[in-house]
Parts: sequence; C-alpha cells; structure tokens
Amino acid sequence: MSISTQDINYVKDHIRLVPDFPKVGIQFVDITTTLRDAKAFGITLDYMKDIVKDENIDIVVGLESRGFIYGAALSAAMNVGFVPIRKPGKLPADVISVDYELEYGHDTIEMHKDAIQPGQKILIVDDLLATGGTADAASKLIKKAGGNVVGAVFFIELTSLGGRSKLANDGIKVHSMLQYDLD
Repeated sequence: MSISTQDINYVKDHIRLVPDFPKVGIQFVDITTTLRDAKAFGITLDYMKDIVKDENIDIVVGLESRGFIYGAALSAAMNVGFVPIRKPGKLPADVISVDYELEYGHDTIEMHKDAIQPGQKILIVDDLLATGGTADAASKLIKKAGGNVVGAVFFIELTSLGGRSKLANDGIKVHSMLQYDLD
C-alpha cells in the first residue's frame, strides 16, 4: 500500500498546534486530534506499516507514553510482539536500564530483562522525534539486551532539533510521516 499526498495532507490537517504549551515560547504539536479521527489514525498506522514492510521485524518497541499508542497498534497490524520501554519503577519484573542525558539533566528508561531475545530485529516507534535522546537511549537499551535495531518510525519529526542525525549516526534508518520546523 502506498500513502498518497492527499492522505498525508488529510492527517496534517488534523494536527493541532498549541502555542505556549507547556511553557511560553513552545509551539506544542498536539497529536490527540489525529487519534480521535479514525481515518487520520488509520492513515498514520498504514504509513508506519508500509515504510517498514520489508524489514522482517520481530518486535515493535514503543517509548513511553504516546509511543505505546502507535507501537501497540502497529505491532498488532504487523502480527509481531510489542515491548514497552518505560520510565523507572513502572515495570513489575526484573529490568535492565539505561541512563541518558537531557538538555537540562538526565533520565533513565527501563525494559523487562526478558523482553527481547538476542538477535531479534527491533523497530522503535514513537509519536515524536525531537532531539533523539530518548530514542537513542532506547537503541542502547535494546542493544544491551542483544536486539538488533533495524529502524525507528515516528509520526512527527521536529527537524530543527536534529534527532534524526543522532540515530542515523548509529546506523539506524529513521522514518517520519510529518516533519515540522518550528523555529
């Protein structure tokens, strides 16, 4: 299946830009308006599925929290497993973790220790690619578990923040349906 320019524009027309959220000077890209529209959400999932159809993916990994929405739906559509990557203290069994730097501080993400088997082909999915810090940390976590990251798919990419290059430098194929330059 190929997604048309008309389909892309339909989805883009359902994005809401919210000025000064969560703080003054930030232009927030709100995806909830695409989730409530079945056609827009369906087109988004079709795009994600189509773009990686030849990758023979074993597991889709979704990043907390909106990556769970797209990742779980995509994994079901692709008939492969889904693994959530979460913030600390949210998973009930033994975990592995990775610490990473943010623009103003640091954070940690975790995944169940037995979630990924060595050699499995993994697709990272999230709603938004900004600086790439969380996705890069997820890649490191997946590799720590022995998985092979074959790509990363995002609904939206904020191109001016350079996240794509952080992932591409690690050899990860990066795909995004919509790109915004909010500078």
